[in-house]
Amino acid sequence: MALFATQSQMPAGRPSSSASPRCCPSEQPTICRSRRSIKRNVVVAAAGDGPSSTKDPLMLRAVRGEQVERAPCWMMRQAGRYQQSYRELAKKHPGFRERSETTELIVEISLQPWRSFRPDGIILFSDILTPLPAMGVAFDIDDNKGPIIDDPIRDMEGIKKLHKVELDTLKFVGDALAQLRHEVGNQAAVLGFVGSPWTLATYIVEGQSSSIYKTIKTMCYNAPDVLHALLSHLAEETAWYVKFQIDSGAQCMQIFDSWGGQLPPHEWDRWSGPYLRHIVQSVKSWYPDVPLTVYANGSGGLLERLKSTGADVVGIDWTVDMADVRKRLGHDVAVQGNIDPTLLFASQDAIEHGVRQCLQKAGPSRHILNLGHGVLVGTPEENVAHMFNLSKQIKYADLLQQPVVH
Repeated sequence: MALFATQSQMPAGRPSSSASPRCCPSEQPTICRSRRSIKRNVVVAAAGDGPSSTKDPLMLRAVRGEQVERAPCWMMRQAGRYQQSYRELAKKHPGFRERSETTELIVEISLQPWRSFRPDGIILFSDILTPLPAMGVAFDIDDNKGPIIDDPIRDMEGIKKLHKVELDTLKFVGDALAQLRHEVGNQAAVLGFVGSPWTLATYIVEGQSSSIYKTIKTMCYNAPDVLHALLSHLAEETAWYVKFQIDSGAQCMQIFDSWGGQLPPHEWDRWSGPYLRHIVQSVKSWYPDVPLTVYANGSGGLLERLKSTGADVVGIDWTVDMADVRKRLGHDVAVQGNIDPTLLFASQDAIEHGVRQCLQKAGPSRHILNLGHGVLVGTPEENVAHMFNLSKQIKYADLLQQPVVH
């Protein structure tokens, strides 16, 4: 069952913004535990009369492993530049941060694909870097270069500038989630999201987007204490940000370990996995029934490790065969994906072939149909609509009686 509470019901003991960061400058991936006493207040159930209520959105029921007639479907980056309505709005509001940090614009953009396609999930229009200023890391977005952090953190002096996340400065996120819940009710699940500590750290350390991550990867060996301190702080504060989004109305949360796939598996075990587990465990201690998804691009070598975080859903990119995913992960965890985003540039027959193949390989339980990455700029809107229509038309009862699609 999804849980929902007003922001005023956040448990007492939220850290003040002036406190020094809690970090563990050690070569071991130990997470510092908060000293504050966590006492959850009573949280009001958002929907349904019990854990198997059919009043809950299809996505929640599918993740729980309940019998559903079809796979729920949403798309990463389903709100964005491929849509004419978004491009028209962006002309009036050219700044990305204005669009992603103004409640009314967040709600409008998040609802654009809902009005066009009626997906089974409505994801908040935001950015993984949005909470960084609330932790003491200023950034800007360059139209050509992407995110820019003028004062990257690469030593302990930089760590000292961090502070506990000031959730009151992120009110636009909470208000937008509350409005989205009000708008769609339980016709679709409302999703929030965050970046993983490792992925956030790549931007904070590199100072911008990177293709090789030389600075932060070098820090793994030359300044491990600094990196552990940074990741520990990000893990703790990101957990609070996840709770804040759930408290505001998010029914599912996705953690984007976007650049986790850039790490060799044994290095992921040290620099990403422990901090993801901290977030999952911290959030689950408050909201055990809210589904958490972990997604990492290029994660074919990490699938079992992603499952080991304790997440309810493992996001799969398009480079892995879904049948192999099921063999490796089993059916006790939900999977999400994994249509190649470029397939949406092909014919509608080709799209149907790919969708049917994915659905058959994933099986009729615990599967969220999605792309293996975000919708690409220039994707024809009619093909996005076609995939959503297919997701509603293709029922498990019929699919299982049909020949296997090769």
